[in-house]
Amino acid sequence: MNANPWHALIIDAQTGRLNRREVLRRGAALGLGAPAIAALLAACGGGGAEPTAGGASPPAGGTPTAPAGQRGAGGPLKLLWWQAPTILNPHLAQGTKDFDAAAVVLEPLADVDINAQLVPKLAAEIPSRENGGVAADGMSVTWRLKPGVTWSDGGPLTSRDVKFTYDYVINEQTTATTVGNYQIIESIETPDDQTVVIHFKNPTPGWFNVFVGPYGMILPAHVLQDFVGERARDAPFNLKPIGTGPFTVDDFRPGDVVVYSANEAYREPDKPYFSQVELKGGGDATSAARGAIQTGEFDYAWNLQVEEQVLTSLEQGGQGVGSVTPGVGVERILVNLTDPRTEVNGERSHLGTPHPWQADLRVRQAYALAVQRDMIATQLYGRGGTATSNILVGPPKFVSQNTSWRFDLEEAGRLLDAAGWLAGPDGVRAKDGVRMEIVDQTTVNPVRQRTQEIVKDAFEQLGITVQLKSIESGVFFSSDAGNSDTAAHFYADIEMFTNNPSSPYPLDYMVSWWGDPSNIAHRANNWAGNNYEHWQNEEYDQLYQEASTELDEQQQIELITRMNDLVVENVVVIPLIQRNNVQGQAKNLEGLELSPWTSDLWNIANWRRSTA
Repeated sequence: MNANPWHALIIDAQTGRLNRREVLRRGAALGLGAPAIAALLAACGGGGAEPTAGGASPPAGGTPTAPAGQRGAGGPLKLLWWQAPTILNPHLAQGTKDFDAAAVVLEPLADVDINAQLVPKLAAEIPSRENGGVAADGMSVTWRLKPGVTWSDGGPLTSRDVKFTYDYVINEQTTATTVGNYQIIESIETPDDQTVVIHFKNPTPGWFNVFVGPYGMILPAHVLQDFVGERARDAPFNLKPIGTGPFTVDDFRPGDVVVYSANEAYREPDKPYFSQVELKGGGDATSAARGAIQTGEFDYAWNLQVEEQVLTSLEQGGQGVGSVTPGVGVERILVNLTDPRTEVNGERSHLGTPHPWQADLRVRQAYALAVQRDMIATQLYGRGGTATSNILVGPPKFVSQNTSWRFDLEEAGRLLDAAGWLAGPDGVRAKDGVRMEIVDQTTVNPVRQRTQEIVKDAFEQLGITVQLKSIESGVFFSSDAGNSDTAAHFYADIEMFTNNPSSPYPLDYMVSWWGDPSNIAHRANNWAGNNYEHWQNEEYDQLYQEASTELDEQQQIELITRMNDLVVENVVVIPLIQRNNVQGQAKNLEGLELSPWTSDLWNIANWRRSTA
């Protein structure tokens, strides 16, 4: 895997290896313009200041921090998410935008900072072997809640809410999208209102993969107790949740906007700093970058998957900056192993109906050889990412050194010939009267459309006809089981998006290729499974089960690395870009502490404006 110099520069600055002068020198050597270097200094603590966990504040130039003050004194905060949220219940979510919108209101027991360290949220402290919270045999963990925490409607947070969240998610009729994380639990005890004891089915190294991070948000039992199972998707809570977080929902128009107000019941009396948050959804990444960086219409814009030259242009004289933090997400092409054209029992891409040519490994290998990843990285992503051959790119100890990639259309053609897919008189490959014609789908986004064009050009040189399909992100990542254009339905041959682990022990991410039918997205579970490609591999499933119980660190590394390698070798996905997190933000916005492991909004209670 090639090193990303921009990524390395961020890491070196954040960890204190470089002083201000060296940051400036190396930034100039990379060809970064003044606005980009200013953004880097802002993200890294600016002017030699001590770096914070997320490195987002204070801004360059040493702007003073706003003093603690009255709740809501900062007025409104305007956020722009170009993928609009469609639901505010994180356990029914279908994409990052839904988890992010929920994170303003709901909280887990703990979250994960940029250094992959657990940070208490609703928990009083992080369990460990030293404090007696983590059992030496890995069979249980004990959490203690912060005292005095209340829901925004005034009800107390208790251990009953944590147990209820588990019962809600694990109920098969709920069809929770987070259920894969919670199947490791045997039972939960609540000896008192402040104590939760989680018993696992087996020794569990990833004990922090439940009730932590985006997938771990706690639900209020007193609000949702009548909406478990088949009634889960009927709950008013899904659109207007009651939470413990710093804000409450005033209004939500799915696919458009969420308006929040400061939670007057929030446990820290001087927080949140902002009186209101407006999270506007929709549009595209370029317009989002323009709104936050160039015009300053918004204070913060998420996930700026924007061409490097566009980003640099917007920074010239802009009202905001384009900041970058290291990322662990991978933009990938998913390969459908089932047939998206044949309908069985009311669904296409039916498990048990193999794809007519993509079920052949040689065809999938040819696909991988036809993707020019370095061109995509250099021409489209720039500081936003680097080409990769791995599907898992963090934490570093789990990153495989065994994979590689190359662009080789001649070898790709030989593989297709060997598989019996031969070019006809019109140049299109066919076999037994079936023509090799594929549908390639992704979200509406200029970088993704240009990536599609690069892939299409190479595929058509091979004799594969490609129809490009672009779907609005609010639809593509929707949890709507009745909409066949969602990524989970996968009614296409290949599709492209980014996903990332949200835990330092990344089983929550590797579950995406676990082949148990309950985990495969299909009609029986309302397409809530994590395995979109419908891949089943006995070796992978065995490794996944072993990694779920292995307590020895070296063995964990070997198991998870092999899982990555199997996904890559079998071309279940084609990793393209290890993406850095690029966002636009107002120059006076501070306290962000952005982390690649969780929602951008995980600590929005601490966001502030500088006084200058």
